[in-house]
Amino acid sequence: MDKYELDICGLKRELPIIQIEEDLAIASFVILGDTELLIRAAPELASRLPEFDLLISAEAKGIPLIHEVARFFDMNYIVARKSVKSYMRDPLIVEVDSVTTREKQVLCLDRCNADKIAGKKVAIIDDVVSTGASMEAVATLVEQAGGEVAARAALLAEGQARGREDIIYLEILPLFDGEGRPLE
Repeated sequence: MDKYELDICGLKRELPIIQIEEDLAIASFVILGDTELLIRAAPELASRLPEFDLLISAEAKGIPLIHEVARFFDMNYIVARKSVKSYMRDPLIVEVDSVTTREKQVLCLDRCNADKIAGKKVAIIDDVVSTGASMEAVATLVEQAGGEVAARAALLAEGQARGREDIIYLEILPLFDGEGRPLE
């Protein structure tokens, strides 16, 4: 099997199966540029969120999704950046190991964004959650900024995230062995 057919919110997408380790492959879901899917899936995800005050996502693939979810609520959102920028004042920084990134990476918030989080209930939005490491890093930033994580949500859950009751998701994305056969 070299492709996986995903059915999400009535839309079908053929995802290439990409080997990321000798005995592990993933169905590569890239939401960037898929306007039709974003417009269809974001309101469905938004409708499942509990009460919250603010939205946050990690850079970069979660940005178009959080943008559409924010439009649903007519609110702004915050993006945790993957590097410290020269304009950042007193940034909060957390290291993270992501299953789709070879090197250790950082997520960071400028102080002005951290100040917006203080005392707020925050919903974390992402496209796919697998190990949950990136989502936990964002949760750590929210807590360091004085906010409370009200929800963790993604379009898709794969691997360790399958069946987790603390994550809101629309569909399951299976993992695959080195030969492209589903592990689940």
